[in-house]
Amino acid sequence: MGAAALARGPGSTMAELLRSLQDSQLVARFQRRCGLFPAPDEGPRENGAGSAEGAARAPGLGQLPAANCKGGVGPANGLRRVAAPQAYVQKYIVKNYFYYYLFRFSAALGQEVFYITFLPFTHWNIDPFLSRRLIVIWVLVMYIGQVAKDILKWPRPLSPPVVKLEKRVIDEYGMPSTHAMAATVISFTLLISTMDRYQYPFALGLLMAVVFSTLVCLSRLYTGMHTVLDVLGGILVTAVLIVLTYPAWTLIDRLDSASPLFPVCVIVVPFFLCYNYPASDCYSPTRADTTTILAAGAGVTLGFWVNHFFQLASAPTESLPGVQNIPPLTTDMLVLGLTKFTVGIVLILLVRQLVQNLSLQVLYSWFKVVPRNKEARRRLEIEVPYKFVTYTSVGLCATTFVPMLHRFLGLL
Repeated sequence: MGAAALARGPGSTMAELLRSLQDSQLVARFQRRCGLFPAPDEGPRENGAGSAEGAARAPGLGQLPAANCKGGVGPANGLRRVAAPQAYVQKYIVKNYFYYYLFRFSAALGQEVFYITFLPFTHWNIDPFLSRRLIVIWVLVMYIGQVAKDILKWPRPLSPPVVKLEKRVIDEYGMPSTHAMAATVISFTLLISTMDRYQYPFALGLLMAVVFSTLVCLSRLYTGMHTVLDVLGGILVTAVLIVLTYPAWTLIDRLDSASPLFPVCVIVVPFFLCYNYPASDCYSPTRADTTTILAAGAGVTLGFWVNHFFQLASAPTESLPGVQNIPPLTTDMLVLGLTKFTVGIVLILLVRQLVQNLSLQVLYSWFKVVPRNKEARRRLEIEVPYKFVTYTSVGLCATTFVPMLHRFLGLL
């Protein structure tokens, strides 16, 4: 055995390790240990997914039908690589509701609803300096992760044996897990950026960062959306990007004082990247999500530049006089923070809806497309411009117009 293993060499051993980490059975075993099983009529069952007697049935969620796609060619290392997601509708049984609700909530922490609330809340109520840095690093990491998915084209876990609890992202590829990347970059960028800015026990901050990112990563296994290799790959890529970009973080902090030509670059470069996103054999929401992310980042960066250039708001303080104590949370602070957040979110949603409707009407008219044609929204020449204009406006509104409204209402 030892001679055979030696003959295979380290390259073969590494390939076997990667294949084992990409195995859907590994994800299925994790689900079973956490009390998540396929319904008895769902075809072949994994070990331990036997009787459903006495179990509560959760709402059934299924995969979306796969689009007509061309088959992919397997890479030389033997890892699975296919183009079309499976069209498989399934129901499931939950035997441990603690893990069910824990990981469904944790999965939401890596989705759009979290970022569209947490990042603006950080800007309006905590520290604009931290908000700007978080958003720029988050956009960079997410863009690389999204592009890597459509370049590698590695599939998500097979179902069966895996139970899949989400259906929106089933048409996307799996490697790397952008949920894992987002959770890791947000938590550890926040930790690194605050440890010399605010006074708190570093061990506590590190623990919170590890717990947050771990819960989101495990939720991707529990929901059946990623293999272990996808999650580990997302964490590793993010760690490398944080290390490589860290020396340039101070440059990011000074983007608002760039030349008058800076806004042109902020708009043109992200739009070019979105319009030239890697082509896929079938439609997936990855390009639309990437456009949303880059556009929001462009809008936020543009907003900081506008604030600085036209002196609409004081610049975020890069260096505080000494390490600051975190003020205790009082009722007045909580009420003020929630009020600012509510006002800001309402304005953002209004701007989002207005700009989206207007941009779609213009594009439909320009390309002579029937309005309310959902398939037309997926066309490159319509999807990218309307998404980009909409979310650039959202980012600009969040950093420029919302603070101005807060000041007008006496909330600052």
